[in-house]
Amino acid sequence: MVVGLGTWSLARAALIILLLPRSLEECGRISVSAPIVHLGDAITASCIINRTCSHLDPESQIVWKLGTELQPGGRQQRLPDGTQESTITLPHLNDSRALLSCCLRWGNSLQILDQVELQAGYPPATPHNLSCLMNLTIKSLICQWEPGPDTHLSTNFTLKSFKSRGNCQDQEEAIPDCVPEDGQSRCSIPRKHLRLYQSMGLWVQAENVLGTSVSPQLCLDPMDVVKLEPPTLWALDPSPEVAPPQPGCLQLHWESWKPTQYIDQKCELRHQPQRGGASWTLVGPLPSKTLQHELCGLLPSTAYTLQMRCTRWPLPGHWSDWSPSLELTSTQQAPNVRLDTWWRQRQLDRRTLDMQLFWKPMPVEEDSGQIQGYLVSWRPSGQAGAAPPLCNTTELNCTFHLPSEVREVVLVAYNTAGTSHPTPVVFLESTGPPLGRLHTMARDPHSLWVGWEPPSPRPRGYVIEWGPGPPSPSGSHMTWKMEHNGSIAGTLLQENIRPFQLYEITVTALYQDTVGPSQRIYAYSQETAPSYTPELHLKHIGKTWAQLEWVPPTLELGRSPLTHYTIFWTNAQGQSFSTILNASSHEFVLPGLEPASLYHVHLMAASQVGATNSTSLTLMTLAPGEFELHIFLGLFGLLLSIICLCAATRFCCRPSRKNSLWPSVPDPAHSSLGSWVPSIPAEEIFQLPSLWDTSMPPITKITVLEEEEKKPGPWESHESSGTCGLPALVQAYVLQGDPRASTIQPQSQSGNSDQVLYGQVMGSPSRSGPADYIRCDSTQPLLGGLTPSPKSYENLWFQTSPQRTPEPLVPNQEDDCVFGPLLDFPLLQGLQVHGVEGLGGF
Repeated sequence: MVVGLGTWSLARAALIILLLPRSLEECGRISVSAPIVHLGDAITASCIINRTCSHLDPESQIVWKLGTELQPGGRQQRLPDGTQESTITLPHLNDSRALLSCCLRWGNSLQILDQVELQAGYPPATPHNLSCLMNLTIKSLICQWEPGPDTHLSTNFTLKSFKSRGNCQDQEEAIPDCVPEDGQSRCSIPRKHLRLYQSMGLWVQAENVLGTSVSPQLCLDPMDVVKLEPPTLWALDPSPEVAPPQPGCLQLHWESWKPTQYIDQKCELRHQPQRGGASWTLVGPLPSKTLQHELCGLLPSTAYTLQMRCTRWPLPGHWSDWSPSLELTSTQQAPNVRLDTWWRQRQLDRRTLDMQLFWKPMPVEEDSGQIQGYLVSWRPSGQAGAAPPLCNTTELNCTFHLPSEVREVVLVAYNTAGTSHPTPVVFLESTGPPLGRLHTMARDPHSLWVGWEPPSPRPRGYVIEWGPGPPSPSGSHMTWKMEHNGSIAGTLLQENIRPFQLYEITVTALYQDTVGPSQRIYAYSQETAPSYTPELHLKHIGKTWAQLEWVPPTLELGRSPLTHYTIFWTNAQGQSFSTILNASSHEFVLPGLEPASLYHVHLMAASQVGATNSTSLTLMTLAPGEFELHIFLGLFGLLLSIICLCAATRFCCRPSRKNSLWPSVPDPAHSSLGSWVPSIPAEEIFQLPSLWDTSMPPITKITVLEEEEKKPGPWESHESSGTCGLPALVQAYVLQGDPRASTIQPQSQSGNSDQVLYGQVMGSPSRSGPADYIRCDSTQPLLGGLTPSPKSYENLWFQTSPQRTPEPLVPNQEDDCVFGPLLDFPLLQGLQVHGVEGLGGF
């Protein structure tokens, strides 16, 4: 069985029971001494396991849990009827709600047998501050109270009342109880349960499971606690019957709530200016019979917020709420100001003056009235009536023309309530003594102090004017003020002062019947950097230096004096150099320059407040002279020649390069074959038969050309210069050197004085007898390639005219060729020609 009061606890306990094994659902139950106790009191609980749970271990241990924490101190015993009982006492229940569980160890876990919710709290405190009011709008008596501190328990409040007479000592008739909504501390008794103009007693009763308390009794007459609805405020419309309000006054009226018009009441009015954050000012009481009121003593031309409330009077009652706000503006009063004036005049012609009049309104009191405009007028002599206006403006200056003889005009300020006192403006002549030693000093970037030496006699005041100086037009945007104390020696200018701006300041002394001459000075509130930097000029230049000069700038007013120069120069590679110079410098020599190089130079002038840069100057240093150039070129040529000579010597002396430049072809008749045949790779040498001496070195290659029967080709030629005439025989050439070497271009005959000797082997298949050879001392170069078809400029005897048949060449005595048998040529003893018959003598 689960015992508990909370819905949440019941749901939780039901969920836990559903999770129990079917065999343990009815095994145990919890009983407590009291489910609800005082917070902090002790509570005792016991858990009994039925004897029907025979499948349980007789020594099963019962464990208690309060919330999620295990509680020690349980006393377990077996009762005579076979049941097991565990009892625990919790000494202090400090939680307003807690769940107590009886558990049984089941294997390695705890199995809940039963649960009960415990509650703790306080009995209800005595309600206090019971008050009621009669609301005529909803026709109910509304009462409210303060319930006191929280009890942590469900507490019910009930408003109880009864009808009575006198001081509520006797109860005549009970009124039904009024139960407030949950969480509310107020309750309404309908009009049908009330008896107006009759006393009734009321009190509040608070009750929970731990106790009951009641508030002190309240005795009242419902009509004595009536709360009226607030009135409605209106502005009083102007009418002929009602005089207009005085300056600084407001006229208003109100209407009471219609259901309470028959009730005598009094009202209170409060007002507050909308500007300045002032507090409310209360005015009252105001009788409700008049329903209108004129509120005075306010600031003229000021917007106000007004509210009103009323109560029952002379009988008791509650004040109504404040009415909705009404916003009104108090009436104006005529301007009450003193107008300070100043003027400038210019003679247009002999009869007309161009006048420029300036003025400033100076309030006489805290509230001097709102000014809507200004009037400037003059009255010609002999003219009656109002003076014609010269200006009607809202500005603080006016320009007009006057006859030369007119020396006075009248200035007034006006609004809807009237005009100020007239201010006469007399145009005085400048005949007074001047000021002495006018000077200025900057206090901060937005103010200037201007001082002077007061003249004698003492003036009655001073006029100070200031505005932007040159190049601004004179008189543009001028600001001025008047000092009425003639004994002062200076004043602080704070209006329209900006840093880095040149100001023209003019001070004029005012005397009783004249004015002094204006004194002028120029000043800055804060100096700025130099306006420009001197322009650089090139004075002299050399190959490695350049002399520059500049004209130092003149000192400018408002410009901070120069402290130093910095000169920068950059070469064509982008490398920059700089140096710092004194402010007194006017020239500088750039050192360490490269000859014939381009440089960019600029100058920076700096002061304490900033710096400016000059335009860039580009210059090029001089190139070296002609004599120096000749020396340089001579040295360079000598060095180049030495390098070339060394390279040629090294190149020519290498053995591997000799044959490439001039091939060595020895005379076969005067040399040994082993001394001139170059070594070639083994795979390029073929072996001849051993019919000759094996000690002879092998011949590189033999090529045999046979004479063809066909007609001569177009490449054959009959004549050949520089060679001997040969018969039309098979011609073969013994080629010297490496056959794999590339072809060597022939050298010019005129350029080579050495003779190259070679031999030709001649033979024919149709001819019998020993073969012959031809030994030539010709300078014709050998063929360097393996091709049997030489170029046209190498062997001209291969060329034959296409129109002529080849003719046998006959030896000529003029040629250098000598014919002889082959066997006379020792180098050809090992010659073997394959594929050619008839060379038996070979």
